[in-house]
Amino acid sequence: QVQLVESGGGSVQAGGSLRLSCVASGRNSYTMGWFRQAPGKEREFVSVIDRTGVKAYYADSVLDRFIISRDNAKNTMYLQMNSLKPEDTGVYYCAIGMVFGFRRISDFDFWGQGTQVTVSS
Repeated sequence: QVQLVESGGGSVQAGGSLRLSCVASGRNSYTMGWFRQAPGKEREFVSVIDRTGVKAYYADSVLDRFIISRDNAKNTMYLQMNSLKPEDTGVYYCAIGMVFGFRRISDFDFWGQGTQVTVSS
């Protein structure tokens, strides 16, 4: 069983930046990803990174603004979010999956509790 704890959320104005962190308990050699859920909307894929930290995919809506990374020595994944927009508002969740390359919620087995990101215009 892997436990995930997100942190780094907060409130910023449009154009600002935030850095989210996700710490995984125990051994972590899995694919890790970020999802988000806006009020009244379904949870959606944001980004995913392979276990080595070399390969990553992004949703089109965050491409060129967000950067995913990980530090396996610290069992931690990060999401650097730049040029934030009001539409980036939501609860951000980190998750662990067994196979890299997939973006569906069902492809991820362990989830954190989420951290709130609010971007005001």
